[in-house]
Amino acid sequence: MLESLITSKTRIKLMIKFFINSDTTAYLRNLATEFGESTNSIRQELNRFEEANLLESKTAQNKKIYQANTKHPYFKDIHHLLLKYVGIEEIIDNVVTHIGELEKGYIINDFAQGNPGNVIDLLLVGTNFDYDFLNKLVRKAEESVSFKIRYIAVSPSEAEQ
Repeated sequence: MLESLITSKTRIKLMIKFFINSDTTAYLRNLATEFGESTNSIRQELNRFEEANLLESKTAQNKKIYQANTKHPYFKDIHHLLLKYVGIEEIIDNVVTHIGELEKGYIINDFAQGNPGNVIDLLLVGTNFDYDFLNKLVRKAEESVSFKIRYIAVSPSEAEQ
């Protein structure tokens, strides 16, 4: 769906990278390597985002480091749109309300770093998990998204370790 509105695959990758997790930072050459694309195409898109004030940049060790501008009036809208696009919002809502005494939940690995792939990894911290229900929810959520869902459920004491 998003591909029909935004035709640049590089732009979509950058949006996912920076707007799913607002703490993500990256620089040009790193992004080019990560996406397997030319620095020129990525530079053009980064410049567009920066001109629109959607990305902020700072220089550190001769590298221009980019990060999402969370103060931009459209940041939250873009963030929510991308969560819907990758299906994370639906998964989180279903899991949080029905699985047990969930204290914290984390998206870890590739998605947390802004690299959407074929698998989303979740770390669930809490007690009294209903694993049968959790497995059912995960399988049901997988039917409506384009990736597999893996999870690790741990107690609060295990999470501290």
